Amino acid sequence: MLIRRITLDAIAAGTVTAVFRRWDRPRVRPGGTQRTPVGVLEFTAVEPVDPTALTEQDAHAAGFADLPALLAAQPGDGQLYRIRLRVAGPDPRVELRSRAGLNAEERAELTKRLDRLDRASRSGPWTATVLDLIAGNPGTRAPDLAARLGRETLPFKRDVRKLKELGLTESLPVGYRLSPRGEAYLRA
Repeated sequence: MLIRRITLDAIAAGTVTAVFRRWDRPRVRPGGTQRTPVGVLEFTAVEPVDPTALTEQDAHAAGFADLPALLAAQPGDGQLYRIRLRVAGPDPRVELRSRAGLNAEERAELTKRLDRLDRASRSGPWTATVLDLIAGNPGTRAPDLAARLGRETLPFKRDVRKLKELGLTESLPVGYRLSPRGEAYLRA
């Protein structure tokens, strides 16, 4: 679920405790989580609501000044849902990518996982190439990096997210860079 950064910051501050979405069916479920720039969000409740039953309190819980502003932000068709949420903790990838010291066991495990990603790829091995490309071109736009490899942008970005899951890369406002863990892996 896409949530604007200003809303994420308000959730982290505790001033927003709910968001509203129009969907044909719920896209998240109670107990589910989502990683965001402010940490891991937990969805504590997902409930259909009648727009005519909303209150000023609902508007304030969602970060709106008043009920008309909340209602104006909910155009379109589909059932309106109230999603209650909270920050459940920090994104575990942040701590993982900051670990610059890799012992032999951790390096072997990373190598095994990268080999698995390479074997699963229809286009052949890619992990070492992408890590080297990011190392040599930090802050470069994803479409530009993908073009250097003759790849389409979206599949390239999916692959970079796989490396991010392993704590090897991190996203910048534009492009990527190797994390301390990624740099340690390439050095070893």
